[in-house]
Amino acid sequence: MSAKGDASARILSLEDEIRILRAKMEQLFLQEKSFTSDNVIEISSLLDLKINEYMKGRPVGK
Repeated sequence: MSAKGDASARILSLEDEIRILRAKMEQLFLQEKSFTSDNVIEISSLLDLKINEYMKGRPVGK
């Protein structure tokens, strides 16, 4: 697989990770009814890292 293909596969994987983390965060919020619970903050922080990683891998202007 080419380097470009590897990057595309990684971006798709990150998109999936982001969707999964967002769903987990939403579920935890509904269970705990708090944006400030340790569990919600932990998932939110990880989600932020994954979104930043995704944005760094995107071409400029998209």
